Amino acid sequence: MNLKEFVKSYIDDTYVDNKEFNWERLPGDGSKRIFYRLSNEQGSFIVMDNPPVEGNAEKENISYLKIGKHLFSKGITVACIYRYDLEHGWFIMEDLGQKNLQEIAISSSDRINLYKRVIELLIKIQLEGKEDFNPEWCYHTKRYDRFIMERFESDYFLTYFLKGLLGLKEGLSGLQGSFKHLSDQASFADNDFFLHRDFQSRNLIIKGDKIGVVDWQGGRLGPLQYDLASLLIDPYVGLKKEEIIFLYDYYLKLLEKRLPGISGSFTKYYHYLAIQRNLQILGAFSYLSKIQGKDGFLSYISPALRSLEGLLEKLDDHKLYPLKSIIRKIDKKEKLAEGGFKR
Repeated sequence: MNLKEFVKSYIDDTYVDNKEFNWERLPGDGSKRIFYRLSNEQGSFIVMDNPPVEGNAEKENISYLKIGKHLFSKGITVACIYRYDLEHGWFIMEDLGQKNLQEIAISSSDRINLYKRVIELLIKIQLEGKEDFNPEWCYHTKRYDRFIMERFESDYFLTYFLKGLLGLKEGLSGLQGSFKHLSDQASFADNDFFLHRDFQSRNLIIKGDKIGVVDWQGGRLGPLQYDLASLLIDPYVGLKKEEIIFLYDYYLKLLEKRLPGISGSFTKYYHYLAIQRNLQILGAFSYLSKIQGKDGFLSYISPALRSLEGLLEKLDDHKLYPLKSIIRKIDKKEKLAEGGFKR
């Protein structure tokens, strides 16, 4: 059986009338997975193709299935999985909509109210998603921990952004101390909540009053602060400083109602986790552009770098000075091209 035969069997079992569907391949963004939207006058659904032939694809597909079903059972707006074939890496699921938060927020005159609804959804995911969550479903790590922070965030940033994209070779020796201090502080945050780990505007689908969440396969247990930071410092949208402050306060106000007394510890570690996320963003965008040739990510590196500078200045932790110093010394006029970084 091939993919089209798999899809045809689903159509034959599901639709009585017109069974001719238009296949539209969707943009892949940073993933190797392939997505299609199938549609006709009766409606639409999504097909995902992720053959378990390389890397962690097989485990990733199992996580996609298990975590997706778990979140759906909690009433969280992830796509309903209609049919799947793990042997081939095929999934047929609900179409949550055609526009993501980035597309709508950039042109919206009322994006604060839209983001307030997103934050309400985020708290629901974080608190209700952890209930009955089985860490054995996770294909990568069971929790967000120092290993993730150092291997896939700070080292990622060092390897692909500073060394790879910028070509820096000197003055990097003090960074390991900063990275260790950063992960030490971030690890003090309570990490017993559901963590999406890529909760940003391209993974939030808006359709009317409904906000859908995609790309949940990297979910695990982790701290509350990380996903909020992912949303607020997201370079795809580039929220203004005053918008970030307002939405941060709104989140904290709602969270305090659910978990009285949590504000102090949340605030204490928020900036450390926001910096971790920012390092991940810069590392990932550099990898995707320089290694995978996806130049579209280059234009988002400048706002991500400005965000990192701002977070380091606001935190003002002397143990992070080596990192802060490197960022300050980056010659932006030389490295920046019109519209973003050069490869």
